[in-house]
Amino acid sequence: MHNALVIFMEQQLLLVHEAAEAAGVSEDTVRRWEKKGLVRAIRNEFNHRLFDINSIRLLGSKLHGDQGGEPYRILKAKQTGFRCIDLFAGAGGTALGLENAGLKHSLLVEYDQNACQTLRSNRPAWKVIEDDIAKVDFRAFKDKIDVVEGGFPCQSFSYAGKKLGFSDTRGTLFYEFARCIKEVRPKVAIGENVRGLIRHDEGKTLETMLSALHELGYRVTWRLMRAQYLDVPQKRERVVIMAVRKDLQTPIFFPEERNYTIPIREALKACPVSEGQKYPKRKEEILAMVPPGGYWRDLPLKVQKEFMGRSYYQGGGKTGMARRLSWDEPSLTLTCSPAQKQTERCHPEEDRPLTVREYARIQTFPDDWTFVGSTAARYKQIGNAVPVNLGFHVGKCAIAMLAGKKGKQMIEA
Repeated sequence: MHNALVIFMEQQLLLVHEAAEAAGVSEDTVRRWEKKGLVRAIRNEFNHRLFDINSIRLLGSKLHGDQGGEPYRILKAKQTGFRCIDLFAGAGGTALGLENAGLKHSLLVEYDQNACQTLRSNRPAWKVIEDDIAKVDFRAFKDKIDVVEGGFPCQSFSYAGKKLGFSDTRGTLFYEFARCIKEVRPKVAIGENVRGLIRHDEGKTLETMLSALHELGYRVTWRLMRAQYLDVPQKRERVVIMAVRKDLQTPIFFPEERNYTIPIREALKACPVSEGQKYPKRKEEILAMVPPGGYWRDLPLKVQKEFMGRSYYQGGGKTGMARRLSWDEPSLTLTCSPAQKQTERCHPEEDRPLTVREYARIQTFPDDWTFVGSTAARYKQIGNAVPVNLGFHVGKCAIAMLAGKKGKQMIEA
């Protein structure tokens, strides 16, 4: 039986009709909760959904007026002696998460000027290289680094050699990530990317990446991490690749998903006031008609056609248009701007986009983490970041692998 199923079955599990009875709702409501990512389910050997009784009861209590929820917190652990290099560091979401898990950074590499200034302003002691990664020589760190981590952009490869290995990745940013690993020889390597990597170029891109790391001397596997089940108040998915040097006997660990989610209500409590985008007058009037958790289909028909324009007559659900978030759910995935028409992120109650600090809260950045640049540049840095708490959970798995022992709430690949 799969490890995750064994762990999950240690809790009291309910079938759909039992979960509905426990929460005082219909079976369709329970299924809708699962579809929206508010509650996690597994499948048993008969392909029946199984729900944890505690998470079902929590959602049921909210429905009946209890506005509490899992606490919003930025996770931290004791420091260790393990050292890390962080590539494509951005505004520091992953880097801060790894630091909070206990890793110490020896080097960060980032090309964007504003992001580099953000890193330096928050962590003056970090060594940040602001340059094209292709120009960075990592050989001075050989055998001195425990973890190399990088959120490389997803790119197609030429497959010129047809070997699906390291040589096939030349000219891509993944190649630079892999080159760093080749030059440094860390014990553990971590790569992360968007969900689309799984099907990118019919899966060939991911296959090439895994083969390249295997060729460099690493055991490697991957998982799709769902941030809303890892202490992040946001429905955000990231592909995480874990690689361990073949001379090490440690298993590969991934974070175990929790059976709860954190709603925006918890994340935005006493959020500091900050700058943010504003809607034009007519758009503000239209968004005022949308209820919490609603979108363009909740508008009067005439207003739908006005707001959607040509998109109204095109296919697809277009669920991001005129979208207002809900207090009692995690946020939708944050983008580089909260007011883009296709990916609207309207405040649950006020008729405005989320502010910069609200964006940062949802990405689990601490309130004292400042972002450098224009308002648009700050939104972009935050929207592109890996949530800090997700970085923490991944970092704890890396530390468990380095320490040769399994930590709590982890599963073996």
